[in-house]
Amino acid sequence: MSSSPTHALAEYAATTSLDALPRDVREQAKQVILDEMASAHFGRQQPAGALAAQYVATLAGPSESRVLGTALLTSAPLAALANGTAGHADEIDGAHVVGGHPGATLVHAAVAMAERQGSTGGDLLNAVVLGYDVGVRLIAACGGLFSVKERHHLNSDFLHALAAAVACSRLMGLTPEQYRHAMALATFQANGLCALFRERQHLSKAFCNGQYAMAGVSAALQAATGFEGCDDILGERHGVFDAWGADDASATVTQGLGSDFAVMGANFKFVRAGYPIHAPVKAALSLMARHGLTVDTISAVEVGMPARALRVVDNRQMHNICAQDMLAVALLRGGLALNENPFPAVLEDPAFPALRARITVVVNPLLEAQAPNGRGAVVTIRTHDGRRVSERVDHPRGHSARGGVSWDELSVKWHEASPDQDVDSWVAHARELEDLKHVEEMSSLFSQQP
Repeated sequence: MSSSPTHALAEYAATTSLDALPRDVREQAKQVILDEMASAHFGRQQPAGALAAQYVATLAGPSESRVLGTALLTSAPLAALANGTAGHADEIDGAHVVGGHPGATLVHAAVAMAERQGSTGGDLLNAVVLGYDVGVRLIAACGGLFSVKERHHLNSDFLHALAAAVACSRLMGLTPEQYRHAMALATFQANGLCALFRERQHLSKAFCNGQYAMAGVSAALQAATGFEGCDDILGERHGVFDAWGADDASATVTQGLGSDFAVMGANFKFVRAGYPIHAPVKAALSLMARHGLTVDTISAVEVGMPARALRVVDNRQMHNICAQDMLAVALLRGGLALNENPFPAVLEDPAFPALRARITVVVNPLLEAQAPNGRGAVVTIRTHDGRRVSERVDHPRGHSARGGVSWDELSVKWHEASPDQDVDSWVAHARELEDLKHVEEMSSLFSQQP
């Protein structure tokens, strides 16, 4: 491979194929695609998803790609914008061990382009696996999610715009030179200052993933038209690695290509909440059941987690990424139903603020030492009669470190989240994705209004 990191990625990307993917990688990618498409269909009901569909409906464009959860067809870039936004509209979409929400950008960029190009299901599978390989490595090469946020004040998901450009270039059959231009062009269209996390309604947080998906689709289309960008946007002076890269960035971004598939690190969510909240909810509900506790018996709840995870979910304005809010609801209602949004109605329940005030989130020294970038938690519940019980959960349900998920688990998830939809058809088509002659055979299943 060339010594230029951008050349190396482009040359690798142009040679990828479905046949080269191991069976377990294919299965994981199919599950990711199903989960992300279902998340966008589900998210169309949420404010960000509804606004995105409303916005793109006002813009003219060819009928190339579907806005999931609607009957609307629009241009591929606009469909990617609408679907990427809806996909992350309510924190039900997947995450990744390296961090962030790659699927909300990569899957929806690839699906929109695959529809435009008349691609097969196998083409889509290959493109999504490739997108994960590029995007996750770019984030790792820049030091990881938390490093990008802390050093540069940026949402690291913006790097998935470059990966989306690569995935879309593969679906279009572009040349390696055009891949390189597409990656450069994507950088000019993607941004994400972390001030976005201070909003209240989870609108711009979701919109960013849609914007990155649109940037990837647009960049590939622009490169195909003849637009050019820097030939080595990663390694050039003032390029990506000069701006944001960590030590050995060039080596990191190509290490393990073709053998270590990043999609295998994808995590699936079974709770509608920011990922650092999942382990505390699991631990707290387990303690309540095992010790026969009721809300009235609780005097205090302490949630311990690594410092970086704490900063993501401690007393946030957005309810679904606020540990205190979501844990209080889970304890009051005995869980967090996938087909039910407790806010704002629960705010009128006097038991909610009373319980919430008893919940504190602190740094757990052991988790901080053992897994500073992890999503584990130690929950301690104290009762009015003097009892003190604790439970530690290192990896929430759906985490790749737990061995992935089964098709049955995904089926149950989406039957619960979308009980009025033909989830069985969603699952059946996803399981046979590599045999589909056209991606539209699957995407059309998500056209019904949620």
